[in-house]
Amino acid sequence: MSSVETWAQTFATRGANLPGAQLPWLAARRKQAIERFAAEGWPTSKNDEWRHTSLATLAQQAFLDADGAATAGVQRPYSDDDKDHWLVFVDGKYMPALSRVGDLPAGVTIEPLSRAFTDTPESLEALYGSDTDGASTVALNLALASDGAYVSLASGTIVEQPIHLVFMTASKGSASFTRNLVQAGAGAQATIMEHFVGQGAGASFTNTVTRMNLDADAHVTHLKLQREDAEAFHLGVIDVQQGKLSVFNSHSMSFGARLARHDIATAFGGDHCQTLLNGLYYVDGKRHVDHHTLISHDKPFGTSHEYYRGVLGDTARGVFRGRIFVAPGADKTDAVQRSDSLLLSRLAKADARPELEIYADDVKCAHGATVGQIDADSLFYLRSRGLDEELARHVLTYAFAAEAIARIESDLLRQRVIGAIQALAPENAALGDFA
Repeated sequence: MSSVETWAQTFATRGANLPGAQLPWLAARRKQAIERFAAEGWPTSKNDEWRHTSLATLAQQAFLDADGAATAGVQRPYSDDDKDHWLVFVDGKYMPALSRVGDLPAGVTIEPLSRAFTDTPESLEALYGSDTDGASTVALNLALASDGAYVSLASGTIVEQPIHLVFMTASKGSASFTRNLVQAGAGAQATIMEHFVGQGAGASFTNTVTRMNLDADAHVTHLKLQREDAEAFHLGVIDVQQGKLSVFNSHSMSFGARLARHDIATAFGGDHCQTLLNGLYYVDGKRHVDHHTLISHDKPFGTSHEYYRGVLGDTARGVFRGRIFVAPGADKTDAVQRSDSLLLSRLAKADARPELEIYADDVKCAHGATVGQIDADSLFYLRSRGLDEELARHVLTYAFAAEAIARIESDLLRQRVIGAIQALAPENAALGDFA
């Protein structure tokens, strides 16, 4: 089931039984969303936002309903002495037996969205989103999303341990739709890590949306680690609204999937907002990864730093399109945007399109992009010190990636990313000596 008509039929069959279907506002939005998707279909290259990323193969792919049988062998992703907070979803469905949320400060809620529809439905309506958000694929998510995470942080609360949202694909050829909602009150602080992991599920489909609202002076660090199977399709959206003096740090690490698309947007709704968008991806074979970002400086004294790095081998392709928008009156904006790509093969390709759109005068903005190969002099230097060529290339590749990894402040989360990228190298043990 992947054609536009089939997905519409899927909604007609399942819509009334989805979690939250009893909420009139949600039922109406889901209906409007599937109607939009049915009318527009999948995005095509005629849409400038999708010029370099084709969904034709995805649109023709058939997906099956997960029957739950594959979840029996799934192991929990944490140890007994782990003190972090974990919500685990398998094939898009919450798994309470694999999840564990520790003690939380008063005023903090971490629970599956399917439960929040019953527990606190009034708190979801404003944050949930509408059928007009983003591309038609986002509308498809709104129509069919059956679960996800709801994180609510009351004003002034601090969650010391990271919040992990784990999304495992276990059933072969399955499709999952998840939606995560994060509300951070004034002065609240938390670190949230989304893990997307494949369990040999082949050509699966993940369509995920995360929406966040940060009130004044809230601080949220978000890390997304995508390690799905080599034949998987991944469409992910992160949409953030920031209040005055808020800080949002995003780290997008994409190391899996046949096709991965990451849309990340944040809007400054108050002055003195700060954001960091940091990304790293690795693709080989015929794989394709696309990062689209938008930072809207709608108020004065905003600061944004944006850095993306890609490593591409074989005939893989990487796409980066980043847009910084500075609205009239957004004076004293300080914005930096940079994309750097390392090609490990003459047939690999990287497309970079950094953009600045400025309507204020007193600003400091810069952007740039580079695409290149491993430096021959650096390679010669390492080989002259006794490293064989393969290991020398791995060391230089890791050094290129290390700059993006170093921006992750949490030691624990940084180590998880280091482990993921080291696993990509055949000389894994030797490369660890240089980490």
